[in-house]
Amino acid sequence: MEVSTPGRICLFGEHQDYLGLPVIAMAISLRASLVGERRTDNQIIIHLPDIGKTEIFSLNDTTYQGLRDYFKSGVNVCKQEGLIFSNGFECEIRSDIPIQAGASSSSAIVVSWINFLSHMSDNNIVLSKEKIGELAYKAEVIEFSGPGGMMDQYITAIGNMIYIESEPEVSITLLDSRLSGFVLGDSGEQKDTLNILKYCKNRRFEIIKKIRNQDPSFNLHSYNHRLESLILSESEMNLFEGTIKNRDFLLQAKLELLKKDKDDERIGILLNQHHAVLRDYLGVSTPKIEDMINAASEAGSLGNKINGSGGGGCMFAYAPGRQEEVADAIKSVGGEAYLINIDEGTKIINF
Repeated sequence: MEVSTPGRICLFGEHQDYLGLPVIAMAISLRASLVGERRTDNQIIIHLPDIGKTEIFSLNDTTYQGLRDYFKSGVNVCKQEGLIFSNGFECEIRSDIPIQAGASSSSAIVVSWINFLSHMSDNNIVLSKEKIGELAYKAEVIEFSGPGGMMDQYITAIGNMIYIESEPEVSITLLDSRLSGFVLGDSGEQKDTLNILKYCKNRRFEIIKKIRNQDPSFNLHSYNHRLESLILSESEMNLFEGTIKNRDFLLQAKLELLKKDKDDERIGILLNQHHAVLRDYLGVSTPKIEDMINAASEAGSLGNKINGSGGGGCMFAYAPGRQEEVADAIKSVGGEAYLINIDEGTKIINF
């Protein structure tokens, strides 16, 4: 059996979903592939040639050995959902998605694993793509009390372009996916996703708690009062103002993306504004990422932003009609460039 799952870019709402704010994300045409079959014993063997590792464990012992024991957590959340496994599996996973670069390489693998397990379980429960995203989120984040949101798992499972709300409950809206002309640029800089997420998430949770102590009616979704009325330190005010700006950029982008005749230049401007906040207010960009963004802009891209948690990893450019030129520009300053398109979600290639 073979399962294929895409990576993703976050168009709008970076560092927002774990605050309960909406996100607009897009699945991309770089994918992870899982090929596997049942064994006659209880062993699970997963070959990971891209990183030169093999993971081996028994269905009888799915106790976690670390913070990212995702293959065991995938089995556990599937069992919690009622899936039954009498036999183990042997799989090989390969991926075109840059590793630890902000393009959801790990989520694509977890989603592939959940999709594989659901079809290979004794009771062969066919899960909806939204349900696969939910279980992958539980396996990757909830099981380890992780700091991330649910965007990565849902977009790689569902695919195309989606608007995701997580409050008051999870709600998915499919957006028109006729945008084209994207380039993904990998800086090659290793990023520390967990620590960056903890900083950006925990600091803002503290700020929100502080604001609610001043104003119990505070609602992050609708707050539109004067920032000067808040009693916050300069650094707290900076983070909070950036959060409100990005919230509003996303809402403007959603309106633009819902139009039949989209304004490419307007979308590019909003991407640039979103990135400026991530750089100047949250501090998650790097000099090399900025070099890549500047090179892409000079080569004709309409908009650019860092992709993922930041501190390294990837950026992307929106460059309809200028993809090749922008890719060359990114390479000229030391980045790796990939021409990407919108793509479908997780799927079974053969069974």
